[in-house]
Amino acid sequence: MKICRFNHDRVGVVEGLKVYDITDLLELSLTWPVPLGDAVIPQIQKLVAAGIPDLHSRPSLALASVRLESPVANPGKIIGAPVNYKAHIDEANADKEINTGKTYTTLEAYGLFLKANSSLIGPHEDIQFAFPERRTDHEVELAVVIGREAKNVSVEEALSFVAGYSVGLDMSLRGAEVPSYRKSADTYSVLGPWLVTADEVPDPDNLKLELLVNGEVRQQSNTSLLILNVRQVIAYASSIYTLHPGDIIMTGTPAGVGPVQPGDLIDASVEAVGSLSIKVISGPADKKGL
Repeated sequence: MKICRFNHDRVGVVEGLKVYDITDLLELSLTWPVPLGDAVIPQIQKLVAAGIPDLHSRPSLALASVRLESPVANPGKIIGAPVNYKAHIDEANADKEINTGKTYTTLEAYGLFLKANSSLIGPHEDIQFAFPERRTDHEVELAVVIGREAKNVSVEEALSFVAGYSVGLDMSLRGAEVPSYRKSADTYSVLGPWLVTADEVPDPDNLKLELLVNGEVRQQSNTSLLILNVRQVIAYASSIYTLHPGDIIMTGTPAGVGPVQPGDLIDASVEAVGSLSIKVISGPADKKGL
């Protein structure tokens, strides 16, 4: 099932060219202190498991008419796997603007990184340049959305903690600063166009990925080439972080990363998940204090 967030925090089911509104089936009242994690993701899992009553008699809109937002509203963490394709390690080590003097070897040697959840946007927003005078690269990834609390999970049970999958863009400012700084600028995490529930993606380790800039293919690969597969990345992340519902794991980008400029159009897709198009625009001019 495809679950989307649309038109200022409505929640819907996408079928064909329609979006069926299920917002009224969710408990959205605020409690304090707010529990860790996204409150809607576990509710969606329960609804999907039980079956959504009278789905096709519910209010619907044309998919083309709605504004799609990030399918996760409140991730506690956005986790990145920086060097998880061999070909990307090779290109990073060959490009001084990417490696800034470092030599990448394995994901375990380099570790994971966190992106600020304030960097998250959906496909109907725009990517805004953080520093116009510096290089910003595109990176397409399979994004995993966690469905329930996970800590020190085994590789074998890792997929049972997944709510679903989405297309992710890990936009990356190049430079010597730590990744959590360079990759956490506003709009530098893109998620969409919807959340495909885990039951519809039985094998996340065999999905084609593709990214085009202005119609030109830049990245084209398959998750079968991940160094740590999806199960292993989840287990690895849970060994240091407690994962909560709505946490997003970007599993790594393949080779072909490259710079974008204001005015560019990025088209990104993941097989069995979906595709999104998003514009790149100039960022805020005022950089006082940065």
